Amino acid sequence: MSDLNKLGLAGARDALRKGDVTSVELTEACLSEIEGADALNAFVHKTPEIALERARAADARIKAGDAPAMCGLPIGIKDLFCTRGVPSQAGSRILEGFLPEYESTVSQNLQDAGAVMLGKLNMDEFAMGSSNETSVYGNAVSPWRRGGDDAALTPGGSSGGSAAAVAADLCLAATGTDTGGSIRQPAAFTGTVGLKPTYGRCSRWGVVAFASSLDQAGPMTKSVRDAAIMLGAMAGHDAKDSTSVDLAVPDFEALLTGDIKGKRIGIPKEYRMDGMPDEIETLWHEGAEMLKSAGAEIVDISLPHTKYALPAYYVIAPAEASSNLARYDGVRYGHRATLEAGDGITEMYEKTRAEGFGAEVQRRVMVGTYVLSAGFYDAYYNRARKVRTLIKKDFEDVFAKGIDAILTPATPSAAFRLGEMGQADPVQMYLNDVFTVTVNLAGLPGIAVPTGLDRQGLPLGLQLIGRPWEEGDLLNTAYALEQAAGFVAKPEKWW
Repeated sequence: MSDLNKLGLAGARDALRKGDVTSVELTEACLSEIEGADALNAFVHKTPEIALERARAADARIKAGDAPAMCGLPIGIKDLFCTRGVPSQAGSRILEGFLPEYESTVSQNLQDAGAVMLGKLNMDEFAMGSSNETSVYGNAVSPWRRGGDDAALTPGGSSGGSAAAVAADLCLAATGTDTGGSIRQPAAFTGTVGLKPTYGRCSRWGVVAFASSLDQAGPMTKSVRDAAIMLGAMAGHDAKDSTSVDLAVPDFEALLTGDIKGKRIGIPKEYRMDGMPDEIETLWHEGAEMLKSAGAEIVDISLPHTKYALPAYYVIAPAEASSNLARYDGVRYGHRATLEAGDGITEMYEKTRAEGFGAEVQRRVMVGTYVLSAGFYDAYYNRARKVRTLIKKDFEDVFAKGIDAILTPATPSAAFRLGEMGQADPVQMYLNDVFTVTVNLAGLPGIAVPTGLDRQGLPLGLQLIGRPWEEGDLLNTAYALEQAAGFVAKPEKWW
């Protein structure tokens, strides 16, 4: 078989089981592709020795007939997940040289399932960004280009390296994390599938924290079926994470029937934004028609507090970040500034953080510290928490009326040029999260599915939002949308 790296998880799994290919062959195909793709800057810590060792073990396991679905499948791991003995920097200089002595629960679950880690993937520093331009490793670059234009485009963020690697077939799938859209927005930008599970479905233990009440790990894959397979391996209760839910993990793949007859799909009027490109509006309408043709009922709904979601998110997330990032002090691990004679511990903290944190992280830490300070706690942080409760109630009210899933755009535009946005005004960049942050604030599952191309040949995605803990039902609706859209476009290789 040629072009093994272009397989998805389901196709590769089936080929492995039939004996048409070995995990070592799959892994070598991906490693070879990674070596020729430095222009994308997707893989930032390559681990070929670990990959081949795990591939050989997977082949033995498959031969013995004891192999879960993910066994032998080569994947990439976002740099936010701690991986034993492998650099885990969260895209930041402050964690330079940090080699964890432990494995995150999600990456351990994947390893136990026999998945093969090819290396660590680029990301925005501490997952703070929507374009993968805040990374200490430099920008991740999308494999997509606009028609007739060689300008480098963003793969989205913060899971930009994961999205670029999956879209460019450097790996079969990748892990991502989503705090305000960091799985779904890059997936939409790169023509891949990105699933953010219900908060608590996947353990956060060993994942470097950004905003603890919002962060959630999830799969980034080439198809909805692949997302179902990978989520099954990633999810599960973890006693080490107090927010992890003790619920059985269903066989998500078995739930993919494509039958959505009688399902009620909500279309929220508040997601029609001023200045939204016609192409996004048209795609949204076409997506609703596709689901209707598949037998679903389309219902207009209202989520009245949506307009407050972005301001509430950009109070809550920085507040939690300022608290979580206080631990990076240069004392125990990571970067420590060089001190001058007479410097005390305060100077060491100040210099270490000034050198170790990039501009966007510093900005968010300062915003977070400000909204948590004594004079402003009630005016900002407590008010944002109350708004969050109202946003959650909007969704609960809609689901209580029998809505099964909600269809919205995934992003307000297609991928933009690197350097195009947010240099002078960071708020412009924050507006990229307008359709995704509500899902994190409410703790719901959401999935981005590629459904079309814009006039310049770039992918556009739609988002489906599901009921809490009903990822299986959400994946099945996404599967029906994917089947109807028939998206098969791939970027032309230029790297």
